[in-house]
Amino acid sequence: DDHTLLQGIGLQRALDFRGEAERAAAAYRLPGAEHHALTIEPSVVQRLQDLQRLRQPLTAEAVVALMRELYRGLVNDHAHRFAELFDHLLQADGPLLFHCTAGKDRTGLAAALILSALGVSRGDILQDYLLTNAHFRPPERTRVRTSRLGDGPGLPDDALAVRWGVEEGFLRTALDTIDDEHGGMERYLSVRLGLGLAAREALARKYLAP
Repeated sequence: DDHTLLQGIGLQRALDFRGEAERAAAAYRLPGAEHHALTIEPSVVQRLQDLQRLRQPLTAEAVVALMRELYRGLVNDHAHRFAELFDHLLQADGPLLFHCTAGKDRTGLAAALILSALGVSRGDILQDYLLTNAHFRPPERTRVRTSRLGDGPGLPDDALAVRWGVEEGFLRTALDTIDDEHGGMERYLSVRLGLGLAAREALARKYLAP
């Protein structure tokens, strides 16, 4: 039934930010759509596992720090993946989707960059990002502890809540990193992502309603 729905939409491209193990664990094919891997490995999972091995407490505060570290890393270390995203957006002739595993961090920053390139205000971008907390449904508690996301045993409820939700401070960390270390959003888009003024104008013609 889902395949029939997607065929009706005319989906043409699926842009997948998941890491290699994530894709192998949950491979998929969508009818009529090309699949493109824009690999960003899930660093928070590895860092959580490192803390477990070192027997350090997995508190909510520790997970918040890891999430902020993740968002800084996405901005600084994975700009080439977001540049690929914009290449696909500019080339696309029909509907496309982009996603990761939970659809909120790698995907969340990607959405924020797209909206920024289209001239959406930062306040509206943050509001859109926080809708995750209203609409995202994490797996059942018993599944979360052994999920392929690698949260693992021993992660307390308050830390799991951080891991499976979003906070304004997470995305603000990314936006502040762009401002403080890359000269602002316009410069980040043009220099790091190769999205100059002409490309942004073409993006607006393609994705904004008149």
